[in-house]
Amino acid sequence: MTSRTITVPRSLAAIAVTTSLALTACSAPGSDPAAESNASSSADVSTELTDEDVTLDLYLETGFPIVEELSKEFTKQHPNITFDIRSDQFATLTENAPRVMAGDNAPDLIRLPTISDSAADGLLLDLDPYAEAFGWDSFPASQLEQMRVDDDGTRGSGALYALGVGYSVTGVYYNKAIAEQVGIDGPPATVEELEADMATAKAAGQLPIQQFNDIGGAAFPFQALLNQYADPSEVSDWIFQKDGATIDTPAAVEAATDLADWADKGYFADDVNSVDYTTMVGRFSKGDGLFMFDGDWESANLDKTMGEDVGFFLMPPAEAGGTPVAMGAPNTYVVPAKSEHPDEIAYFLNWIHTDETARQIVVEDSGAAPGGPSSLPVPEVPAGSLTEQTLNAAATIGESGVLVDFVANATSGVYANGIRPELQSLLDGRISPEEAVAGIQSQYESDLSS
Repeated sequence: MTSRTITVPRSLAAIAVTTSLALTACSAPGSDPAAESNASSSADVSTELTDEDVTLDLYLETGFPIVEELSKEFTKQHPNITFDIRSDQFATLTENAPRVMAGDNAPDLIRLPTISDSAADGLLLDLDPYAEAFGWDSFPASQLEQMRVDDDGTRGSGALYALGVGYSVTGVYYNKAIAEQVGIDGPPATVEELEADMATAKAAGQLPIQQFNDIGGAAFPFQALLNQYADPSEVSDWIFQKDGATIDTPAAVEAATDLADWADKGYFADDVNSVDYTTMVGRFSKGDGLFMFDGDWESANLDKTMGEDVGFFLMPPAEAGGTPVAMGAPNTYVVPAKSEHPDEIAYFLNWIHTDETARQIVVEDSGAAPGGPSSLPVPEVPAGSLTEQTLNAAATIGESGVLVDFVANATSGVYANGIRPELQSLLDGRISPEEAVAGIQSQYESDLSS
């Protein structure tokens, strides 16, 4: 864990971006007495930034510096506001968040995709008063509706508990130089063609898949397959904790079977279970691996390190011509109910969505769409760039595809205590696909019961 005060400015040329993707994030209604402050109206909040000196405390995810970069620009524009930032790995962050927010020194903003329990426990601030005050109803409804939860726990309506910073979609990066070398002439059109490309790369002495799995990164290819084999609405029902929903299905077993088969055939690196995210990206950018399952947030970095040697495509469907289905979500950030500076943080979040330079930083540093009002101009990015490819992929999903939230966001413990150990054991050959899926479901049920 690191801690530092951010005051360094960053200057970039202006560009603006807009999107209307239907994106998802986990949330639930607050009912604890500690959340009584959430009942305030727009008249009780301020949309004016204080002129006093304020330090905002942020608790962020290691390896994703976008909010840190935004904080630098915000301080440049508003020198009286500085930031104290600490970060943790994703699994640690999600596990620590409830305790940190319930403590006496709760942060003002925290990266939190799994927020159902925290909202129900009254640990999160209801952002509706700020949505009304700042006019966030001018954002496309699809940007916010999946971060709303009604009193019955059904997502899609109710109180707003989070906002996105970058609205992401996932897919597959591929090394064009390796593809050309082994005779692959373009992205695959089906899962079967994807597997054929992997076999071609393996036969030519190339690693088919560069993937991290030290903390469960095999969830990316697992869900990429699951989204093609299952009814996406049923996957979403499980993530949204709908009554009776389960991941222990034939489609999930089929996805896990494919994953185990890829491991048996040597499509992953021998040390996949010890490879962390940074190592994965570093290896891939240096030419180790034909494919890498990841999100658009890495496109700006790979644009710089790989140039024309890298491409991006959405996970292909099981059948040619099928509806494109991708996992993705806003990178959700919540305001703890105990935040000492809710007005300043809400101003910061509004600024991220509406300020011209802030929106450019989101695009250039993350490759994701910035969201915000649909009236803002469409971005211009370098033609042929990887960022253009990921933004086009996001547009495809928004216009004619289906976006499904990450299975890792289903409960606060399912990623660290279910998905990670089960998929590690699956790739090691210690358990069967049926056992892996049943183990994930068991952890999910345990989390819900507790």
